Amino acid sequence: MTKMLGLLVAVVLHAGGAIAAGNFYQDVDITWGDGRGKVLENGQLLTLSLDRSSGSGFQSKAQYLYGRFDMQLKLVPGDSAGTVATFYLSSQGSAHDEIDFEFLGNASGEPYTVHTNVYSRGAGGREQQFRMPFDPTRAFHTYSVVWNPAHIVFYVDGAPIREFRNQQAALGVPFPTSQPMRVYASVWDAEEWATQGGRVKTDWSKAPFVAQYRGYAAAGCTAADAAACARSNAAAAWMFQELDAAAQEQLRRAQARYMIYNYCTDKYRFPQGPPPECAADK
Repeated sequence: MTKMLGLLVAVVLHAGGAIAAGNFYQDVDITWGDGRGKVLENGQLLTLSLDRSSGSGFQSKAQYLYGRFDMQLKLVPGDSAGTVATFYLSSQGSAHDEIDFEFLGNASGEPYTVHTNVYSRGAGGREQQFRMPFDPTRAFHTYSVVWNPAHIVFYVDGAPIREFRNQQAALGVPFPTSQPMRVYASVWDAEEWATQGGRVKTDWSKAPFVAQYRGYAAAGCTAADAAACARSNAAAAWMFQELDAAAQEQLRRAQARYMIYNYCTDKYRFPQGPPPECAADK
């Protein structure tokens, strides 16, 4: 049990406990990488690799409008500077919606940066970054997203680290409400910006860089039944989930201790003041 988990008690996200993990053979398609993505252990493990020629990635077969999404990751070990591993949701097109977990590699001995972002109608720029108090390359850790009409919540090992509330009606801030998204994951080369703003480049002598994925679980409204699901009182708990007082305190502690960047406090980017959702989410 890490220090973080000792301080932040796991939040129950779904009535009746955790949703069951799926099978990568049944649930996803490896969409690029020319053999660099591999499904192993009878569909329970998927590895993505990056070398000088290419990275790799996969996407879910199903599309979802709202849901809860879990993935266990073991990140690229050793000197992973310049690499990025991802777990995210996205729709298609120039006005797409997107909910991002990105894991920015590091030189040996330095912590990974957990990068989160939310896009609505093609506009992002809502980054928050964290440093977790564990080595994400030594063991699998669970990264989760709950997305419902009220908010988007990012979790690490069951503890909330970020909430992005739906302020569309009150403040006119776009929020993902209508575009079905697939689940995606990838490992790719981002040496121009990923590690210390691009100052530390990828050491290709360390390639291939391999990240491991397991425990993928998705429970959501599919694109075909989204309208009925959103109206149904029998929908899963994630559709109506809110953070109670205890979870809000967990969130405040996580942000105070582990957040290293918040777009809401970036005066260089927003000299006239932060975006309207920032004040509303305090």
